[in-house]
Amino acid sequence: MAGPLEGIRVIEVNRVVPGTYCTMMLADMGADVIRVDMPGDHQSEDGLGSMDPKVARTVASHFVDRNKKSVTLNLKEVGAQEALKRLSDTADVLVEGFRPGVMERLGADYDTLSRRNPKLVYCSLSGFGQDGPYRDFPAHDINYISLAGILGLLGKKGEAPTIPLNIIGDYAGATMHGVVGVLLALLSRERSGEGQHVDVSYLDSSIALLSAAPNMWDYFENDHLASGDGMFSGDYAYYTSYQTKDEKWLSIGCTEPWLWHNFCDAVGRSDLKSAAFKRNHFHDPGGEVQSAAREEVTKIMMTKTRDEWFELLTKADVCVGKINNVDEVFRDPQVVHREMILETEHPVAGTIRQPGIPIKLSKTPGVVHAFPPYAGEHTEEILSSLGYGKDEIQNLRKEGIV
Repeated sequence: MAGPLEGIRVIEVNRVVPGTYCTMMLADMGADVIRVDMPGDHQSEDGLGSMDPKVARTVASHFVDRNKKSVTLNLKEVGAQEALKRLSDTADVLVEGFRPGVMERLGADYDTLSRRNPKLVYCSLSGFGQDGPYRDFPAHDINYISLAGILGLLGKKGEAPTIPLNIIGDYAGATMHGVVGVLLALLSRERSGEGQHVDVSYLDSSIALLSAAPNMWDYFENDHLASGDGMFSGDYAYYTSYQTKDEKWLSIGCTEPWLWHNFCDAVGRSDLKSAAFKRNHFHDPGGEVQSAAREEVTKIMMTKTRDEWFELLTKADVCVGKINNVDEVFRDPQVVHREMILETEHPVAGTIRQPGIPIKLSKTPGVVHAFPPYAGEHTEEILSSLGYGKDEIQNLRKEGIV
């Protein structure tokens, strides 16, 4: 069955994983994704069978490159830049993840490539976007979420912020907005016949995510300065984590009063219902009621194991979650049922495990059909399709261009 993006060719020119994850999502849905790699990075001119199994496992385990092809081009060389231009002539989408100005120096900026291919959708993922006073600054996830105000809302008041994994600005921010931007531009092209430049900033997308938080609604509505002391801070009995009898942890997320009431009934403490969410919890400290309730629930949770509480509370219609370690995640019956852990046999590396496809389409589902390629695995195939002859490709190899 053809995927929804069958027939769409995507070129990835990128060195950081958020951009690679962006194109993986497109590849999972049927797009023909060609990744441009540098020569020498796990390259194997003699084929996969000649690779050391440990190297092969490293390549195969890099699941964000699954379902893709790889061509090696040393873009510092004019000959490789010409090959990229010819490749982009055949493409529907190009995704690049460099700082502004780099692609222009390589002769592969939007203006240059769109003159050759007016239908090209060109997506740039960069820290601060293609313009503005910060556009040339280097940064990483921690810097984007700092500037976006997210980091200032995490952790206890008066203490250093709690630094989350690099999943906010990098993946929830740039990756997801990049995919959405590409799909929107492709939809627009269906109507206009023209491609366009999709300019996605890690900082912009982080701010967009933050604006969905309830304490930000209070800021926009009432000019109340958002802080980390609100209902999602962990200071409230109904939205926090508790240790259990077996020294594991459980999360409770009963922000609606009726759900908290269900919890209180399930643990036999109806007297704690007064600690339910109130409107001012968006920005006021928990106070004595919350402290007392949290202290009581802490004691209660120590009377059963994590899994015992999970079974009891799910049956009572309570928002509850086991705080799993990574191994527990991929053995969880819901995760297994939804095929969010995939095991496949690699011809050299053995059994490879990777996350599944999170978007479930009923008629055109995504498919994992190919392992991540080693760098340059498809160089000859791709260059041949662009009109390069065998002798020409061999000369490009000798000159270090591919």
